[in-house]
Amino acid sequence: MSSGKLVLFSGPSGVGKDTLLEVLTKKRPALQRSISLTTRQRRNGEKDGVDYFFVTPEHFQELLSAGDILEFAQYGKNLYGTPKKPVDEWLREGKTVILKIEVQGAEKIKHIYPQALSVFILPPSMEVLERRLRDRGTEDEEDLARRMRIACDEIRKSENYDYRIVNDSLERAADEFLTILDTTAIQ
Repeated sequence: MSSGKLVLFSGPSGVGKDTLLEVLTKKRPALQRSISLTTRQRRNGEKDGVDYFFVTPEHFQELLSAGDILEFAQYGKNLYGTPKKPVDEWLREGKTVILKIEVQGAEKIKHIYPQALSVFILPPSMEVLERRLRDRGTEDEEDLARRMRIACDEIRKSENYDYRIVNDSLERAADEFLTILDTTAIQ
């Protein structure tokens, strides 16, 4: 039995999840952010073990076979997963653990931990989301179109989340998240 709190934190690619998490952990340093594994290539400025654990597809499969991945999902061409051991440890220690997780993974975790709080981050509009993705400069037109299709599907599924927050202002979105966290009973 864990005494910690588990928060599922999702949103489409380009909505600003990482930036929002940076603001949240500055405002509330006790929040424990889980770092996901991914088989995708590292982007400029990303650090292994900070933004993600960047692993080969072969290593990802080894961890999966050993039962060391709590959940995993394929997003586009790449695999993303949540390492199991650190999450279990933090929950036992009574920490509030935030899993930045894709919609597919959140659905799986919600079945395992039905008491988890789920929060979906929305863009102010689809036009703003597309501009943010373009401004990153990391996707070609085919990838951009695929990410926008995936975003539409994810936003439709966001109705299944406990809360939805529009990321139109980082400070406002962070304050709304913290208010939800402080006023919602999580088992």
